Formats: sequence, structure tokens, C-alpha cells
Amino acid sequence: MQNDFGEPPTIGVEEEFLLADPDTGAPVAKNADVARHAAEQGVDLQMELTSCQVETATGVLHSRDEVLDEVTRLRRTTAAAAEKAGARLLAVALPPTVPHEFPITDKPRYNRIADEFGMIAHEQGISGCHVHVEVPDRDAAVRVCTRLRPWLPLLLALSANSAIYRNTDTGYASWRSILWARWPSAGPPPHLGSAAEYDATVGELQAAGAILDDGMVYWDARPSAKFPTVEVRVADVPATAAETVLLATLIRGAVMTALQRPELDSPVAEHVLRAAYWRCARDGLEGRMPPLLNAFVDELRPALEAAGDYEYAAAELQRVLEDGNGAMRKRRAWRRRGDIGDVLAEAADATVR
Repeated sequence: MQNDFGEPPTIGVEEEFLLADPDTGAPVAKNADVARHAAEQGVDLQMELTSCQVETATGVLHSRDEVLDEVTRLRRTTAAAAEKAGARLLAVALPPTVPHEFPITDKPRYNRIADEFGMIAHEQGISGCHVHVEVPDRDAAVRVCTRLRPWLPLLLALSANSAIYRNTDTGYASWRSILWARWPSAGPPPHLGSAAEYDATVGELQAAGAILDDGMVYWDARPSAKFPTVEVRVADVPATAAETVLLATLIRGAVMTALQRPELDSPVAEHVLRAAYWRCARDGLEGRMPPLLNAFVDELRPALEAAGDYEYAAAELQRVLEDGNGAMRKRRAWRRRGDIGDVLAEAADATVR
């Protein structure tokens, strides 16, 4: 099939993880110890806002096979480092069992955020997945973020992995997204058309005190501040490496599609978009989501075929719809006995599966 997509763009994946007590599942403040042990194995971890979290980052990758290999390697190496530090690594978007607040990683910037934003920061422990996709320039990055807006809720539904929180079923597949929305710069990106407009908007947020720096632009799609990429950050951290690969594959296809389709610039009403976010956070892969996700893959088909990913994406989506994502599997574990230990065991196994 002929297309105008050219060489598929490169891709990179960042995943955030919880460090938990191996027996109780409670978050443990051991990110510095885990980072030190991981460094001994050649893996550099980012310590997150709360000291019970670490983040992995792949290099610049070209194919889904490379993504699978690298994500799996990073997860297993980090899990081994966590075990060495007396912790358990969990790919969960929220701790299934938590204290009332989390200790803040002792860095000047993080301390400033905690002082300014109070309990929003101290009640964090939120883990997401950020996928970077190469784009030609910053103007293109901003346009792509605008065009991705209608699809972001579907990516959230696919990745939902935070149904169990504080030893209970929240009633939401992604409770993380509900809590994350409390940040003043969280949620869908605004409808913007250029890098200059983006910079002006970020400047306004800083002037208002809603963010301390451009690193606190927490929109679900944004131009990367460090790389020539669009960073899509709407997702819960997926439960398994395979689910992360599917997510990254679809995000790359969505970015490729957005670059080719200026008609996607048409504004989406904010109340409609917010309602879609809520529905997808509530339902995850249940309810009306399966046909919508299948239609989403069909819409991306030309881009996915150009990257050699369509057959994989269509088949893998069906597998996930049948087997369930992280939220659904943890709910099944919870409903067996109402025992948080079953949820923690499911999470730990899936993390390195």
C-alpha cells in the first residue's frame, strides 16, 4: 500500500514504578538505594517526586521489538535492584495500600514543589508511562499535541492500572487519572497551533504560580523539553511489558497520523473531552470501550502499516481485550478473597512477566 509516511519515527519509553514492602505492600522510601544497585548493573534510574518511586528510560529505539527487549530488560534489572534493597518493584499506577502521605525525595526542586502544592504532592505515589515519538520540530510537536486530544482518553482506557487503592476497589479502572487531575497543569493539552503560542501559555501558568517551571507542564501530551519529540503521558504505567509495547506502538501510529492530517486541528469542546476522560477512567476496557478501541486502530491503520505494526497491533489489542488489562486482572485478584496480598502478588508477577 502506498503512503507518504516515510521512515517510521524513533520512539522512547519512560516508566514509573512503585517500591513496596515485600510483606505488606506499603510504599517504602528506598529509591536512592534501588538507584544505586541498578547503577551497578548499568541502569540509570530517575528518582521521582516521592522517595517510594523510580523511573526507567529506554534509549532511542526504532521498532516494537526493540521496545519490548529494552522495557523487559529495564523492568527485570530494576526489580532485581529493588529486591537487593529490600523492596519489591510494582508496575502499578497507584499503591494498592498506602499511608496518608508519602515522603518527598530530598532534592531542592522537589522540596519547593511540596512546599507550594502541599498535600497534592505529599499524597502522590502516582506512576505513569511516558512515550516519546520523534517529530520534525517544535511547531510540529505542538500541532500534534492538539490533534491527539480526541484520542488521549482511549489510550488512558487501554492502559488503566489503578483500580485498587487504599485496600479497596475505587470503582474506577484508572483512579490515578482522577487524582492526577488535581494538579493545575494536568489533563488534556490546550488547543494550540505553534511553539510560540505554547511558550506564551506556559509563561502565563508560571506567572500565575500554577507551575514552578516548564517541567511541571503535566499535560497529557506536550513537546519534550529535552528531546525533538512529542511526549504522550496520559497512560497509567501498564501492568506488563507487552502492554507497554502495545501502548507505545499505538502512540507512534497516532503521532504519525496526526502529522499527516491537518483536519484534526478542529477544536473538541472541553466539556466533551472532559466527559470522555471521565468515562474512560471509569470503565477502562469495559462497557463501550472495546468497539471504540477497535475503531481507533482502524483509523491508525495506514500509519501502522507503514511502520509494519498493523497486524501486531490488531492482534495484540484483541488479546488484551480478552485477557484484560492491569485494572481488570487486579480486580479479579481482589474479588477472589478481598485480600490485598493477592493483588500485590498479581502486580509483582506482571511487572516482570
